[in-house]
This record gives sequence, C-alpha cells and structure tokens, in this order.
Amino acid sequence: MCVQDLEKVCEEIDHLCLSTDNNNNNNIHNHTTQVAANQINLSTSFPMESICENTVVSEEKYNNFIPILRSGEWSDIGQRPYMEDTHICIPDLARNFSNKLLGEEAISFYGVFDGHGGEGASHFVRDNLPRIIVDDDNFPLELEKVVTRSFMETDAAFARSCAVESALSSGTTALTAMIFGRSLLVANAGDCRAVLSRHGLAFEMSKDHRPCYDKERIRIESLGGFVEDGYLNGQLAVTRAIGNWHIKGLKEMDDHIGPLSAEPELKLTTLTKEDEFLIIGSDGIWDVFRNQNAVDFVRRRLQDHNDVKRCCKEMVEEAMKRGADDNLTVVIVCFQAEPPPQMVVPRGRVRRSISAEGLLNLKFHLDG
Repeated sequence: MCVQDLEKVCEEIDHLCLSTDNNNNNNIHNHTTQVAANQINLSTSFPMESICENTVVSEEKYNNFIPILRSGEWSDIGQRPYMEDTHICIPDLARNFSNKLLGEEAISFYGVFDGHGGEGASHFVRDNLPRIIVDDDNFPLELEKVVTRSFMETDAAFARSCAVESALSSGTTALTAMIFGRSLLVANAGDCRAVLSRHGLAFEMSKDHRPCYDKERIRIESLGGFVEDGYLNGQLAVTRAIGNWHIKGLKEMDDHIGPLSAEPELKLTTLTKEDEFLIIGSDGIWDVFRNQNAVDFVRRRLQDHNDVKRCCKEMVEEAMKRGADDNLTVVIVCFQAEPPPQMVVPRGRVRRSISAEGLLNLKFHLDG
C-alpha cells in the first residue's frame, strides 16, 4: 500500500518523538528482546540536547519537566505464514553493554524491525545495531553521526554474514528511538513509523520510505534506479532498508552504490510536558490506522486503564479486526506516569444568518 498520510498537522510539523519497548504475544510468537524494567526516570539532559529545525519550544514548556518512561509492546503474526517482525527495548544502553560510561545519564533505546524475505536481517539488526552504536568511539557525544554510521556499519556487517551463510539472505526496515534527558532522537530506514502525541495531536517522527515518495524517487533515479508499478527496480516496496544484498542491482550497481540505501533519516526533538506518548509500529499497523486515529485510540485506552502493554495488545487486536493481513508490531512509550488528560474542546458561538431572498422564501412557505 503506497498511500502517503495526508493529515496536514503531521506533514507540516518537523519535530516529533520516538520510543520502544518489548513484550510478546504468548499465543503466537515471542520475537522481542526486553532488557530491563518498563519504567525509568530521566532526570537530566545530555549536552547534545537541541530542538529540531525550524522549531521553537519556549523555556516555560519544558523547564523542570522530567520524562517518566513507561513502555509496552505487542506482536502478532497476523495472516502471514511466518513472523518476520521483531523489536527491542533497552532502558539503559551503556549499562546493558557494560560500557565505560556506566554511571552517566541513561540513554534509552527502542527499535522496531520489519523483515522481508525471511527473519534473518531483522534479527541480525536487533541483536547487533545497539552494540555497534555503543562501541562507536564518538558515543554518546555525537549521537546523530553515531546512529547514522551504525546503521551503515550494521548493513555492511550483515552483508559479510550473508557471504558466509547464504540462508540469512533477506532484508529489513529499521526504526529506532533514543531518549536521553528531555531529548528524543528517531532514526528511520524503511516504512515502520513513529508518531508522537503532543497534547492529543498526532505528529510524525518519521517518513515512510516508499517509491511513491517524491523525495525518494528523485534519489533513486539519481543513482540509476527506477520505480516500476510502485516498486523499487520493480522488486521492493521500500526504498531504504538494511540487507537485501542478494538482490542484484539494489545495493551495488557496477562501480557505484545502488538505489536501496541503509542510511536513516533522523529527527530530533525536545520533550515537553505536552508530550504524552510515542507510538512505534510496523507498516501492518499503519495500513489500517491513520496517525490521528492511532493517537485517539491510544489516548482513550490509556484513559480507561492506563496500562501501556494492555493498550498495545488492544491496538494490535483492533488492527486485525480492521482487516490487517501483515505481521503486526506496536510499541508505545509514555512520557508521564498519569494517563493523558481529557480533552475539552471549547464550543465557539456560531453566528447564523439568512439572506433577504431566503427570508422571502421562508415567508412564502409559512404563509402557505
């Protein structure tokens, strides 16, 4: 499905958020790696904290705001014969890998990986990308550069693995979110999507990398690729992914790089007290949920019971009721301990008027 989300508020705002956690559907598959507890208190901000381009957040909005992370997730195989989705949640990235920065402020890491052509690539990225990020010499001071470089290095490492074990040959989209202090950094390669609820409004933290996206089509054609029937080189439904080295002409073309890129697009934002939660989902979720619809659904469920994992389960079940036929994975990260507040929409006074001609017609009908 290659339909761009038309919600204006999501397209016009360039700053959003991202997060993830993991749990599994015990009735179907357990494709999650969960590393620690589901609640973290982040008390200070990191040196690189900044606001995304063309965005101004007043000091009053985030002064003294301390995000309290509560997360949950749910996965289901859906109507597919195989489960190729997976995801991960690491509340403290450095501590998890016994990094020398142990004791510094926690950097939380969340990721959703939607595999295609097998589960090899998605599982490889889940298991290796976080460590590659932590092992980078510039982690965590130049986090944006580190994340971009780590996506590319993970792609190259997977290519080497496939050369040794051809059965691994496959591909995966990847969307990650890192939260440090009040900063949120989202990196996306593919068509998983992250949507932030800010005071009840949906804001995209990522753009779907599909051939129908003009920016991607231009990039593809500049590298010698083409779009045919909505597919990259007539073969793939996404334009950025890790893996797929086995498909000729996608990653390498003669003496230059191919049109399928593993380089992620990044978005950085500063969390404020108006930020309620982040939804991260594989494309199967977004086939049946529009951005604002998803935010409204999650808000209502959290207001009902304030159980994040239960909310994820309900969202996956709702997607299946709506006819989703793909693998389904959703991760929700809340930034506050309390459920989202009820929205009160003021009803303005609407002046009603009727034209002179309308008055004459009304008088005519009343007089019989």
